[in-house]
Amino acid sequence: MPTPDRTSYAEIVEAGRALLEESGPAGLTMQRVAERVGVRAPSLYKRVRDRDALVAAVAEATVDDLMGRLEASGNTLDRLARLYRAFAHERPEGFRLLFATAAPQEALDRVGSTIVRAAGSLAGEEHALEAARLVTAWATGFVQMELAGAFRMGGDIDEAFEFGLAALRRGLAG
Repeated sequence: MPTPDRTSYAEIVEAGRALLEESGPAGLTMQRVAERVGVRAPSLYKRVRDRDALVAAVAEATVDDLMGRLEASGNTLDRLARLYRAFAHERPEGFRLLFATAAPQEALDRVGSTIVRAAGSLAGEEHALEAARLVTAWATGFVQMELAGAFRMGGDIDEAFEFGLAALRRGLAG
């Protein structure tokens, strides 16, 4: 079963992304990806060096997916934060992978630049990076806690997110 006739790199990466969401990082194996795309595991090595390369490819595709969504958002801080959260809910394992060492720094830098621009529009260019770090830390922490089921005191989580976002916006514009 030669790989070139049976599958493509893009199909392999997409199968990896699906398996990651279905089974978590432990389920992202060369064998399972091979089964998903209809080849034997050794055939994958013609396209992907090893599991680490597969995880890196899945991470990069995940960052590219997120970046595409953020770029289409209109780049306001509110829209970026809401899309970031929605992405995390849609692809929670991929979201977690963004913070693993597998995610290529160049790809993450593209996402970061988008957030820096949006935060800078509120806080001013001289504080754009600091503002972006604040927004990213808050949104990431909020979403990770939400995904983990850590908000157990009741109340509306959506309202809490919007409250936090409004408070950040006021603080950055102040």
